[in-house]
Amino acid sequence: MAEAAATELLQACGLPQAWGQQSAWRVLDTRFDRGLHFLTTWQAWRNDPRKPRLLHYVSLTSAPPPLEELLACATSFPALADVAQELAPQWFGLAPGVHRLTLDGGHVLLTLCVGDLTAMLRQQQFVADSIYLAPDGPARDSGPPWTVWTVKALARCCRRGTRLVAMADASDLRADLTQCGFELQASQTDPLTGPAGALLGGQFNPRWTIKNTRDAAPARPVEVGTCAVIGAGLAGASVAAALARRGWQVRVLDQANEPAAGASGLPVGLVVPHVSADDCALSRLSRSGVRLMLYQARSLLRQGQDWDATGTLQRQLDGAADLPDIWHKDAAWLKPARLVDAWLAQPGITFQGGARVSTLRRSGDQWELLDELGQVLARADRVVLANANGALPLLETLQATLPALGVRVDQLPAMHGVRGQLSWALHQGEPDAAFPLFPVNGAGSVIPAVPVDGDSHAGLAWFVGSSYQPDNKPESPDEKNHAANFGRLQKLIPALSQALAKQFAAGAINAWKNTRCVTADRLPVVGPLYRTDNPTLWICAGMGSRGLSFSVLCAELLAARWGAEPLPVDAGLAQSLNALRGTPSMAENI
Repeated sequence: MAEAAATELLQACGLPQAWGQQSAWRVLDTRFDRGLHFLTTWQAWRNDPRKPRLLHYVSLTSAPPPLEELLACATSFPALADVAQELAPQWFGLAPGVHRLTLDGGHVLLTLCVGDLTAMLRQQQFVADSIYLAPDGPARDSGPPWTVWTVKALARCCRRGTRLVAMADASDLRADLTQCGFELQASQTDPLTGPAGALLGGQFNPRWTIKNTRDAAPARPVEVGTCAVIGAGLAGASVAAALARRGWQVRVLDQANEPAAGASGLPVGLVVPHVSADDCALSRLSRSGVRLMLYQARSLLRQGQDWDATGTLQRQLDGAADLPDIWHKDAAWLKPARLVDAWLAQPGITFQGGARVSTLRRSGDQWELLDELGQVLARADRVVLANANGALPLLETLQATLPALGVRVDQLPAMHGVRGQLSWALHQGEPDAAFPLFPVNGAGSVIPAVPVDGDSHAGLAWFVGSSYQPDNKPESPDEKNHAANFGRLQKLIPALSQALAKQFAAGAINAWKNTRCVTADRLPVVGPLYRTDNPTLWICAGMGSRGLSFSVLCAELLAARWGAEPLPVDAGLAQSLNALRGTPSMAENI
């Protein structure tokens, strides 16, 4: 019955025919309810040989259904059971705000907006191709009544020709829709709700010229083409993968011969959200980033070998003594280099090692990337700098050689390097009983048991770290950094520090060290590097020690702006990551 109703709704919006052979399709659903419309639309996309490369589904709700309710509803319809199960691992932490859930290899993107309907509509910065106003059955979440201002916010998300479906008995809504530019006509009876719930179809076709002068007006998508990404760490590889999924041909260049040769070569790190008493932007962004990263791990890596969903205990050691510890159920350890390799192996991506880019220059409509001898390493329509602190010398040179472009290094947040050293060793036999069964984070971190398979080391290893030292000071010797890591361990897990004291004292500890790129406000920089209607030089950098939390989120944000897609986080949080944030008259134009 519900499947027939959902099919009726798709037909009222001209689907699936309308999306045939499009590069992307964007659905706006104003009431998620139990998720049946989303699951049915996703299933129709799966079954269509002419489907678009990307299906964006933005759905609004004041309160998402519990997972048990969503699954119970879906399992009543065999065709939807499988897709609902794929959704289940990401159905957590859906507090008020915007949540991006990635599905079907990154080609189906559900953006769930939890909060007030009108406020969430006003936040949207994309243009919908199809709009669902009809509930998927007796509404579990009716929400506040619609007003003409709600409909005006909805109309702002439309292009001329956007198809819409609503309930025919919503007389007040019908009048407001007509007033705001929608042409409506009755559809067939909805078999789920009966004659009283007949569907009302229509399209956005106002009798006036559409004008939108607001700064937040949706942008137009960039034509898919070629892109050069400088830097083959987490930042660069995640950008390359996000763009390749959208059809871009991407060349990733790195001065090292192999990917992840810098800070992303960290043997193992934690995928865990940041926690703060005021739930600051860093905390909210990290939660969004962790969800996206965990999907990549599940999709591309070997669980138990390259990553593991162990959960993590967060010890509250920096505040009052009576603060309780926090258990992050949806957290994991992960080997960054393995993920970088998996991303760079995606179709549409070429890796070019041993390629030190010294200069950028314009040649017609393209960028040329030159080595120190002036030889062309690559040409591309667009360039993304994802080479951490290595981006600054390139930008300084470009500022001097091509001043008309408008690149200004002083308009970027201050970035600097911070050295970090990890202390680690192999377990001799079974792990000591003092080791926890899961990672512990707080004053530094402990990852108790990770399989390693290096040339000179193989077995099960533990990791403690890491040190934190600005690179504008003389580098500390390894022994001093090991001692600093041991001091953090004493605060974090005193019993474990006693068990490892002799090993640290004897110097029987391995070291891994490298330099991270950190911004002054500890937030990454993502965005264009100069102001114009079509900037072709972008940056994605400054992730500090949180590359595993931020890299996928930043890549999706960059790709969304290029494709005029729904943003993966709310507009305010996206603004906090802008490369030119805080500068006068800043604009994030595509």
